[in-house]
Amino acid sequence: MRNVVWRVWSRHLAVSVVRLLCCLVVLVVYANVPTRAQATATLSGYVLDSETKETLISATITIKDAKLGTLTNKSGFFTLKNIPVGKQTLTVSYLGYAKKELVIDFDAGESKKLTIELKRKQSQSEAVTVEASREAERRQISISQVNVPMQQIKQIRIGGEADVFRTIQFLPGVLTSSQISSGLFIRGGSPDQNLVMIDGMTVYNPSHLFGFISAFNTEAIKDVELIKGGFPAQYGGRLSAVLSLTQKEGNREKVEGVAAIGLLSSKVSVEGPLGANGSFFAGGRASYLTILRQLIPEDPANPIPNFGFYDLNAKITQNITPDDKISVSGFMSSDFLALDGGGLNVNISIGNRAASARWTHVFGDNLFSTVLLSTSHYRNGFDGNNAGFQFFVDNTITDYTAKADMEWFTTNDLTIKFGGEANRYEFGFVQDLAARRGDNPTPVPGGTNPNFATRTDLTLRDWVFSGYGQVNYNFSDYISLQGGLRWNYYQTLGAHLWDPRLSLRYQPADNFTVKASWGVYHQYLRLASNPDFTFFDTWLPTDASLGPSSATYYGLSFETKLFENTDFPLDATFDVYYKSLVNINELNTLAARSRKASEIFFSGNGEAYGAEVFVQKKVGQWTGWVGYALGWVWGQFDSINFGRRFNPRYDRRHDFKIVGLYTINEQWEVGASFTFQTGQPFTGVSSRFQTRFPDEQFGTGLSVSTDRFGLRLPPSHQLNINANYNTILFGLPAKVLIDIYNVYSRRDIWFVVYNNRGPVTEVLDVRLLPIIPTVSLEVKF
Repeated sequence: MRNVVWRVWSRHLAVSVVRLLCCLVVLVVYANVPTRAQATATLSGYVLDSETKETLISATITIKDAKLGTLTNKSGFFTLKNIPVGKQTLTVSYLGYAKKELVIDFDAGESKKLTIELKRKQSQSEAVTVEASREAERRQISISQVNVPMQQIKQIRIGGEADVFRTIQFLPGVLTSSQISSGLFIRGGSPDQNLVMIDGMTVYNPSHLFGFISAFNTEAIKDVELIKGGFPAQYGGRLSAVLSLTQKEGNREKVEGVAAIGLLSSKVSVEGPLGANGSFFAGGRASYLTILRQLIPEDPANPIPNFGFYDLNAKITQNITPDDKISVSGFMSSDFLALDGGGLNVNISIGNRAASARWTHVFGDNLFSTVLLSTSHYRNGFDGNNAGFQFFVDNTITDYTAKADMEWFTTNDLTIKFGGEANRYEFGFVQDLAARRGDNPTPVPGGTNPNFATRTDLTLRDWVFSGYGQVNYNFSDYISLQGGLRWNYYQTLGAHLWDPRLSLRYQPADNFTVKASWGVYHQYLRLASNPDFTFFDTWLPTDASLGPSSATYYGLSFETKLFENTDFPLDATFDVYYKSLVNINELNTLAARSRKASEIFFSGNGEAYGAEVFVQKKVGQWTGWVGYALGWVWGQFDSINFGRRFNPRYDRRHDFKIVGLYTINEQWEVGASFTFQTGQPFTGVSSRFQTRFPDEQFGTGLSVSTDRFGLRLPPSHQLNINANYNTILFGLPAKVLIDIYNVYSRRDIWFVVYNNRGPVTEVLDVRLLPIIPTVSLEVKF
């Protein structure tokens, strides 16, 4: 009954928001007719790194002694309008770079275009001041958004690797099911509810070693943006969060590169100028963990998995004209894992391939456009034997995307965004499941498998279309409103769905901001994941038998700056949120010969709510953050637990994380990270019964499960430390990297196996990695 009330109330609110948006557009356009066009001037352009000519994202541009300011967008572009005539002082700043001031003389009605270059700070321990005025930050209301500086990401080392994905896992409210899990659980959302993109390309499995490190080489990344909830209308297709990464374009001044060798993996990357006004970047990384595994003493009761990976990144960029830029990007990754012991035999292979072409164009001084064509292919193969139960699964998803976005800087107070997207999906899914008889081998894909009682073989194709409009308007220096509306159409379902979004920003003082957000979100894709093997991702579409999932999100955020004028400035954020979830799914592990989504998934409703505290220091010798999240997640399905509510496996009550980085001098950098999390729920076994064929003496024991996710694993906690030494090797800048993963060697439980082969059921805890010290070398050339 409560969910019905929520849906009705949300529908009425959505209609009201649509009406409000229409009125808002009319009012702000009318209110901003340029009556003073000849009394002011306009400035637009790009902000670049002076050494590499790489564009800088979210650089701050302000007019000194005037209430005017803005931030560069994802392409490093900015626009400032209504600038008073005469000589004005322009201030430009960016984290890790020296602040720059320019005196510019503006004439009435003039429109200037500038390319502004900033110099990097030579000393990493030197304090950096970033000017982020109230005016600069009000172009878009960003709630629950976290930007971790790449300087900090490159200092955090796990297994010798500076890693984007691992750094994100150290943020409060971001969880994984284990140390080697592929799925991010963000604010009570399941992994399939997160949109992960690199250069606009969707990545369906963004991790290596099944969550140990990411599939994204940090040498290839220049910007990381995570929105943990309440994301704007330009993003869609997911219920929970957005992770957007931007690859480097490459050094336009000279050829340079980085090569590194460590105990877990080695990597190399090269970048440099290309053509008359362009650049390139290419990088690769590969592991040799099979060799390392042979050096670790084997414990038969707790076997260590055998795994490995590689990834490739490439990007070519060319400026065709001062207002036109074309870039082509590519990304590829591959993983394998094998585990044999403790009654379990598993072989897994995972791979991503993605490519995109992007064209950006500036119309005049205030209209910015982006056109993107991309394709992304994901494959996951999985076979093995678990205590007499054989399985084979092969899943593929390929999407072809065409997307166009427009960003119109109408005035300093009004920004309008709109765009459209078309997706062509192709799905393939094969699954064989059965009890094993004797010593018959694992089945061959496509072959005859008489021992398998169930088989699923699906091939599906579908089109999804969407469009959005978004308005951001500043009513005053203190209050701004952002409203958006997203339309989605699913061809197979024949359904038109509307997603209204609304955000409010109130800033009574320069160092204190209150933000609120509300939004409706729909999702077409679903992730099938076996509860015992949470690292396995099988993507499937929604069909008419099940319908899309939806979420209604409410968020409230308080942001402030502490000790702002001291040597220890801090950014502090306190967030509370609530999500009502409708038509979400849990995997039906007993599905046989499934042809419809409703036969593969149980459908139900849920809710997630909680609070987070995040305190971060971005500049100075000491950097890092402390975060704590308190959260609840509930699910209710008619076909699970007799309809009673339960906590899904991504429910974690407490999540505490601390990251500290210290630059001792120009040679030494040290760091440490610590995490503590409540153990995840799992489904236990209460009893067993025996089945056998006439020619078998003992047969096979089958388990009888307890309540779905009715038990909980012990708490998970871990300490990692690292040290980086900067030196010169053969005349080249180099780093010696030392880190210790899992310092006190706590081997958390990965999952629990109930071995029914003997007369008495044996309960086996499959544990994760022990302490792993690594030493690696990184050389720049």
